[in-house]
Amino acid sequence: MDYGEADRILTLYTPDHGKLHAIAKGVRRSKSRSAGHLDLFSRTSVLIAQGRNLGVASQAQLLEHFDGLRTNLTASGYAHYVCELIDSFVPDGLANRVLYHQHVSTLRNLAAGQSILTVRAFELSLLDAAGYRPELHHCLGCGSEIVPGKNHFSVALGGVLCPDCVADDIGAKAISDPALKLLRNLQINPTQVLKLESVDTRVGREIETRLHEYISYRLERRPKSVSVLERIESRLAG
Repeated sequence: MDYGEADRILTLYTPDHGKLHAIAKGVRRSKSRSAGHLDLFSRTSVLIAQGRNLGVASQAQLLEHFDGLRTNLTASGYAHYVCELIDSFVPDGLANRVLYHQHVSTLRNLAAGQSILTVRAFELSLLDAAGYRPELHHCLGCGSEIVPGKNHFSVALGGVLCPDCVADDIGAKAISDPALKLLRNLQINPTQVLKLESVDTRVGREIETRLHEYISYRLERRPKSVSVLERIESRLAG
């Protein structure tokens, strides 16, 4: 966020201190030495001096630039999306090294042009870390194991309802067996799923829709980046 005439306030996600904010003084000046090291979607080593209200970022050293995010419009859109999710779900100062490395890995995968399933896997990891892990194996109504059939996904209850318990949430949406299977595998074994070269388009769209609905419900708003992604997809399709 631009601040004053030449400064910028940064939101940083770190492995050991969680999310924090710092001011980079003079970074918007053309002669600033640190400007190139503090770009959006950059992994950087930064020395932060404790200030009265904000830390002051200095001695920035670029570690990884994720170049592919700057040359691919779709990848850039999804990078904005996963960063918005981190900013929305993760409170300041709460460190989670596992989530940090998953976040970096997701940006790296997007930059390399890997399957969009990497974003779905990240969504599930983030929901788990935030305490909103969806229940995909047992019915939230009766507790019985979910078997193939006319099951529904409830964003309000946080998981799947079997056909006998669907009345527990009249707003629950139907979820197909292939979509539920893919979500389960992304939740418990994402590494193997991300090796898939392709996924049925309808199934991919279905799990995207269900997860977006669930995330929007938990945030009590729709992520702004989703609208941007929709415009990008519409433009590319047209």
